[in-house]
Amino acid sequence: MPPSGAAAPASSAAAPPPSPSARFPDAAPTVGRDALRGGAAQVPFRRPGAPAQTPTETTARLRPIPAAPEAETAAGTDVPAPRAAVPPAGPAAPRTPDPALSWSTPHDPRPLVSFGEPEGYDGLARPRPLGGRPRPQAVAAAVCLVLGVGLLTGAVTGSWLAGDSGDDGARSAYTEAGDLWHSVPVDQLFPPTLLGKGAGPGGADRTWTRVAVAPDGDCAGAFDRLLAKALDPVGCSRLLRATYTDATQSHVTTVGLLFTKADAAAMTALADRFEKQGLGRREDLMPLPYAAKDTVAAGFGAPQRASWTVSVLTDAPVVVYAVSGWADGRTVDDPEPAEEAIESGAASAPAQAGLGHEAKGLADRVERALRKNIGTPTEHPS
Repeated sequence: MPPSGAAAPASSAAAPPPSPSARFPDAAPTVGRDALRGGAAQVPFRRPGAPAQTPTETTARLRPIPAAPEAETAAGTDVPAPRAAVPPAGPAAPRTPDPALSWSTPHDPRPLVSFGEPEGYDGLARPRPLGGRPRPQAVAAAVCLVLGVGLLTGAVTGSWLAGDSGDDGARSAYTEAGDLWHSVPVDQLFPPTLLGKGAGPGGADRTWTRVAVAPDGDCAGAFDRLLAKALDPVGCSRLLRATYTDATQSHVTTVGLLFTKADAAAMTALADRFEKQGLGRREDLMPLPYAAKDTVAAGFGAPQRASWTVSVLTDAPVVVYAVSGWADGRTVDDPEPAEEAIESGAASAPAQAGLGHEAKGLADRVERALRKNIGTPTEHPS
């Protein structure tokens, strides 16, 4: 043993420095082992700046893991430093979730709950919600609805402005009848020859030939004053007249078509008035004839009127009338309405001569020709 105070040998003074990888030594530190063996404690070499070695844990007890210091955070990372826990003041406060880590709004602690919609599949097997229609179809349906409402409103407004009663077929026929005076040839309204099967007295046949057609015009001077006043409520749009004679040229008859300006309601009112007041049978309301020069009807004037008839139509703006007399120009003191002259047992001169049948038969045939042009099959029996 060296003497006290002598320097230790150079070989035992210090161990050689460790290799660069000796920060984590391969051998476990001997701290504690020598103490157990009673030997002297040996302090291993530690590189300047290296952390101090801690004794090796030899027990299996559990211990808390301390939080890593902020200095240990890796440089250049975005990991936030743990927040220091602040002890609540006073009574223990309930713990609430961190708003920064919530899926809801920053200041709404309640969770966001949504209800799912049932799904279906379209024609291409693509999922779609069952609760509503696809947007393009909804837009198309809305456009169709708007267009449909617009068209319907326009049709109703047009019908109201035109005064349409709603019965298109009846109104069309009525309007068409009012335009026949300039749209239908005269030979269709007043045929050159008319056959009256069973139209004479006792059911005898009749044949009438047209001898003259008056120029169409207004009603000025065409009626006596009282008859013109009675027809004034329906107005006068156009007046057409023609004169016929029978096969023997013994009788002459003028047939007239008065096209009015009235609507169906006014024509119905006038027809009711003629029926209830018997205006068609009054001698002072007898129509005037049309006399044509160089014909058998040249002498057919007001004094020669023997029988007449007036018919106010309700399905057309037309008044049909006829007046008959003798072709030889004789005057008649007691004319008789056709409805009375055609009755069985009538003994007046016009009735015995069949002039009532002449007026009634020709008026009915001309009315039939008028209705054929407007498609109305209604006829009056002779």
